[in-house]
Parts: sequence; structure tokens; C-alpha cells
Amino acid sequence: MALFNSEHGGNIREAAGLLGIAPEALLDFSANINPAGMPPSLVRALVDNIHLAGRYPDVEYRSLHQQLAAHHALPEAWVLAGNGETEAIFTLVYGLAPRRALLVTPGFAEYRRALTLVGCEIRDFALREDDGWQVTEAILDALTPDLDCLFLCTPNNPTGLMPDENLLSAIAARCKTEGIALILDEAFIDFIAGAGGFVAHLADNPHIWVLRSLTKFYAIPGLRLGYVLNSDEQAMARLRGRQMPWSINAFAALAGEIVLHDTTYQQATWQWINTERPRLYQALRDIAGLTLWPGVANYLFLRCNVPNLDLQRALLEEHILIRSCSNYPGLDARYYRVAVRSQDENDRLIAAMQRVLNGTAPAL
Repeated sequence: MALFNSEHGGNIREAAGLLGIAPEALLDFSANINPAGMPPSLVRALVDNIHLAGRYPDVEYRSLHQQLAAHHALPEAWVLAGNGETEAIFTLVYGLAPRRALLVTPGFAEYRRALTLVGCEIRDFALREDDGWQVTEAILDALTPDLDCLFLCTPNNPTGLMPDENLLSAIAARCKTEGIALILDEAFIDFIAGAGGFVAHLADNPHIWVLRSLTKFYAIPGLRLGYVLNSDEQAMARLRGRQMPWSINAFAALAGEIVLHDTTYQQATWQWINTERPRLYQALRDIAGLTLWPGVANYLFLRCNVPNLDLQRALLEEHILIRSCSNYPGLDARYYRVAVRSQDENDRLIAAMQRVLNGTAPAL
């Protein structure tokens, strides 16, 4: 059972309160944020443009949308930014107003929350540990014409796994044939160097909506910035008309205009993740009592095999917070997600895991 009420990571205030310590004393592995912190180019831009707080942002955010469109080499009309990707999810669901949706479980909680608010009937496609938590061809049979939309997170949250490219293409084709809106959540795809996601295929697939986030990769969870991409300009115009005015603050809009050009930060991030993720994966995999899956994002999915051990609580005593996955549909209290952080921080997690699990007896 998870210790906290929040359905997301990063709840260091409540976690610290359980120990009676300051939130700053906790090392947070529960939120999947780039440990490099905000790009220095953005920090300078925020300081130099503090005056933006004194006036309303452009209600259409033209400069931001132009920069996002140029980044993806798409028409500006295909882009709609929002106050984080979560707002984009809710705006999209309100705009599509689906009656029946298919969700892959386990998956990000906000899809279900948004769909529930519009009275949508939800069907689950359950991933199986026997399949390595991967989407299989069985999903094609679940894509029936009475469905209105499918949410698919690539890479998936919390498993960090990407579906097979050929299968993803088959899913896209089946959705097109059956008139199903395919919503691809690519919130973490920027952590995969060279991965373009499905953006290049949007022109021929107006039934596909791509969700993107700048929050995680560029370490701006307090600013919040995400966006949705789609090639149906009329549908996008209707969606734009449903969005709250001024939903993005001036500094988040500025961030979107700055960070996409910071190639130094991007290269450093890819170098870090390509070094630290496999190192952390191997180190944790070598600890008796843990089973890990080789994700491609900036977090790792694991199972604790020690009976009656609350791994989240045990690590909290070490002043380290990890994400319990017990509140994800299809998972139980044995499953956890840990972020990939800096080398020193990852070493602290490895050492704490070894202390907590030393001498315990894994289930047979």
C-alpha cells in the first residue's frame, strides 16, 4: 500500500512530514525530472525578463507556437501548447468527448481521470509480466470499431518500455481503419537520443494526436509546459477554442522559446542518461531481492521480491523517496519506479538498497 495520497511522484512534502524532517533533507527518486536542473540559458533568460510578470502574456502565444512548430518542422496550426502535458490531456479529452476509450494498464493516471470527467466508458488492456510488460499483438483484436480513442504512452509510464515499432505502426493502421483516435503520449521520448517519435507521420494520419512535455527533460516542473500535435487543422482549431485563455504563464512560454535551442544542454543530458541508466540498472539488478525491466526512459521499473517488505517505507528511513506503483491498475505493493539521477545520487540509492535488502530472503 502506498504511503501517500498523491497519484504522482514528487510528493516530498508529505513524505518528509512522516519523518518529521525538512523536505530538502529527502533525496527524491520518485519524480522523473532531469537532475541537471534548468538549463543555464533559461535561468539567464528568466532573470533578464522578470518584467514579463507585469503584463499579460500574448493570449495566442504566437512566438511559443512558432518555436514549437519550427522545432518539429510542422505548420503552426498543428501545435497547441498548454500548462503542462496534463492540461493538454484534459483539453484534448474535452475536445474529443469520447464515449468509449481503451487504456493500456498500468499507465499514467490522468488519462483515466480526464476520461471519467467526460463520462467516457473505459476499457482496460492489461499488460502482463509474462510478456515483459510489453504491448503485444493482442491489442489489435481489442481495437474494435465501437471505440473512440486509445491512449498509448511511448515510452510507457511506469515501465519505461517502448512498444515494438512494427507493432506501433500496425496499431496506428488499425486505429485509422476503425475510426479510432490514437493518442500517443511521448512525454519521455526526449530522453531517447535520436528518437523522433510519431511526429514525422502526422501528415498522413490525422487520427493521431501526439502529446509532448518539456517539463521533465528541461527540469521545469514548477513552470509547466506541454503541447499537443495533430495534422487536422479544423480539429485543432476547435480544440484551441476550448482551451482556457492565458493557461500558460509568461515564464513558461519564454522557457519554450529558449530551451529547444540549447543543444549543449540536450547533448549533456543524452550523455548522462546513456551512462547512468545502464549503470543504475545493472547495479540494482545485481541486488538480491529485486527484479528490474530494461526501460529506455529516465526511470526504472522494478519489483521487490522480499515478502512483507515495504521498500518505499524502508528507503524513506534512509531519507530516499521512491515511487510506489501499488496504485497503478494491474500492479500491487511489490512494484516500484525509481528515477535515474546523478552519479553520486544514484550511488546513494544503490547503497541504501543494499543496506535495506541485505540479509532479507527473497520469495521463491
